Amino acid sequence: MSVAKQNIVIIGAGNVATNLGIALFKEGYLISQVFSRTIKSAELLARKINAKAISDLKQLDPTAIIYIIAVKDDAIEQVAKKINLKDKIVVHTSGSIPMNLLKNVSKNYGVFYPLQTFSKERNLNFKNIPICIEANNKSTSTTLTYFAKSFCTNVQHINSEQRKTIHLAAVFACNFSNHMYTLAESILIKNKLSLELLKPLIEETAAKIKEHSPSKSQTGPSIRGDKKTMKAHLKMLSSNKDQKKIYELVSKSIIDSSKKNKL
Repeated sequence: MSVAKQNIVIIGAGNVATNLGIALFKEGYLISQVFSRTIKSAELLARKINAKAISDLKQLDPTAIIYIIAVKDDAIEQVAKKINLKDKIVVHTSGSIPMNLLKNVSKNYGVFYPLQTFSKERNLNFKNIPICIEANNKSTSTTLTYFAKSFCTNVQHINSEQRKTIHLAAVFACNFSNHMYTLAESILIKNKLSLELLKPLIEETAAKIKEHSPSKSQTGPSIRGDKKTMKAHLKMLSSNKDQKKIYELVSKSIIDSSKKNKL
């Protein structure tokens, strides 16, 4: 079933909703409404994609083909309890919330999870972003697959358990690594140095995994068994107990992982 040029409603106006809404708009999709609890947030996105902003779920357009719930994980259930869309296609975009949370919303429901980190300030090209799809029936799955493939080349059919595993791995790969950049920046700023010094290093570290397993690309004092350098680093971190604990824990994890890989 084609959904091109048909009505789509986006419930949410955050990072995912903004990027997805703009991507769909650029592909020529008609987005009739954007919902947000605050009308200002809804209007901000609605203006970008020529949609109507609403702040009351009772005002949802009943003629839409697909309703995309792109809100925070802990708000999905709240939204689901307030809407009943009978046989319309309703999806959420979460990596960790089960599909069945939508079972009372419609006869046709599923998950449309774009596996990427999003910010309102950066509009991403969805072409190569993995879209993880799950649906409660074959017809809905077919429609969502067609829909996803109209603007993305990497469409995956992933069930709820697999998606939870992917999301956990993504937290390590993205959220935790970004926090490490934050800590690195704080160390540099404390000593009047700039993160610009580390950007080529960060880019090369990320680029390596395109060709090699991360376990094969590990470098640094931990994997070398350079206890002298590690001891010096810990001394430098003595005034920050949290950073010192993180350094010790991650270093131990690297050492332990290295030993396992050699077995």
